[in-house]
Amino acid sequence: MNGKWLRIPVSTYRLQFNSHFRFSDAGEIIPYLHSLGISDIYASPYFKASAGSLHGYDILDQNSLNPEVGSDDEYDALAGEMKRWDMGQILDIVPNHMCIEGQGNAFWMDVLENGPSSTYANFFDINWHPVKKELENKILIPILGDQYGTVLENGELRLSFEEGSFFINYCDHKLPIIPHSYNNILTLGSEDLERELSDAEPQFQELMSIVTALRHLPPTTEQDPELIAERYREKEVVKRRLWNLYQNSGAIREFIDGNVAGYNGKKGDPRSFDLLDALLREQVSHFLLARRYRGDQLPEVLRYQFPRRHKGGGADRL
Repeated sequence: MNGKWLRIPVSTYRLQFNSHFRFSDAGEIIPYLHSLGISDIYASPYFKASAGSLHGYDILDQNSLNPEVGSDDEYDALAGEMKRWDMGQILDIVPNHMCIEGQGNAFWMDVLENGPSSTYANFFDINWHPVKKELENKILIPILGDQYGTVLENGELRLSFEEGSFFINYCDHKLPIIPHSYNNILTLGSEDLERELSDAEPQFQELMSIVTALRHLPPTTEQDPELIAERYREKEVVKRRLWNLYQNSGAIREFIDGNVAGYNGKKGDPRSFDLLDALLREQVSHFLLARRYRGDQLPEVLRYQFPRRHKGGGADRL
């Protein structure tokens, strides 16, 4: 131990950190805990978690502190107070506990956008090659409250465009569309746009150049490091170009907004959701139907969360 004694906790006291009990609050009770004979605090997770989390296990980023619990300076102050009383801490860490709601988990969002070629693909226990071939290089996401077809035709799955990127929104979830699929959206009705602008207009030429760049992106299954680096670099360049074009061309903005609305369909008209259905089938994220899959069809990690499946289910698009 390089001349140092191995620290063995004698007695611990559990501290549950959240917005109601912060690092500064813990610092105030350290002298009292020491007087009780506590040698170490047993701290709940305090890395960046979902907004409003009371337990801290729904982690978004293990590389930063939860701002609702305190700042770096406040954490340093707590550590200094513990050192003053010769106290240590045990940190509760559960590596496989993460939050995937919203858009706050950068690792998860990256995997959904880039599939097996994601820099973070190995951070998660994902079987990219399951027995069911239609799930090859897909991720089952058990988030739908009803059968996929019902949720789709109720208009609960919504396409959106934000700062050069396309997303699918469902309740509190925001799932990225893979960049290659942007072309489906950007080429829908492009003949009408060409007639409006003419193919000599710089805005139309820029849009078609973006479409060409998207077609040449390495696929989400690419494993060559150089091609993966190319994919990461070029997709971000394309997003910046697309967002700049959207902001500076009224015709392009109207075109993209109209196509997004077209993909989102009209409730009561099932055929109007065919475009969105086809788009979703191309994604890395594959929605788990609420009443469709049997327990033995689920990945092992999900069987424990969904031990029972309802039989039947009626007509569905999958």
